[in-house]
Amino acid sequence: MQINPTSNIPIFLQIAEQLENLIFTGVIKEEQQVPSTTELSVSLSINPHTVLKGMNKLVEEDILYKKRGMGMFVKIGAQDKIREKRKDIFKEKLLKQFIEEAKKLNMTQEEVVAVIKEGFAHE
Repeated sequence: MQINPTSNIPIFLQIAEQLENLIFTGVIKEEQQVPSTTELSVSLSINPHTVLKGMNKLVEEDILYKKRGMGMFVKIGAQDKIREKRKDIFKEKLLKQFIEEAKKLNMTQEEVVAVIKEGFAHE
């Protein structure tokens, strides 16, 4: 994990996002323990309370859970929750911006669909 101290994104949100990415991509599996706040704060050279704030965000989102005296663990179903969250963000933010730009360019719905199909074909 790496933190960008010059980013406009608060450090605790960067930590939450990076842990979320590790879970989503399967690097950290469901029911697996995540690194401790101490481990992360030492490796990233940041305050442990900042790390804990990022982890608690994922607890609030039902992605991590605490085992008293043992640490934080990935909840079963966390990958699916993250996928649904990201789909919602895609639809509500990215797709909306995409469509707005297409309209500015006077693109028809058919042209937009063709661009999307072309994009998928290149993958």
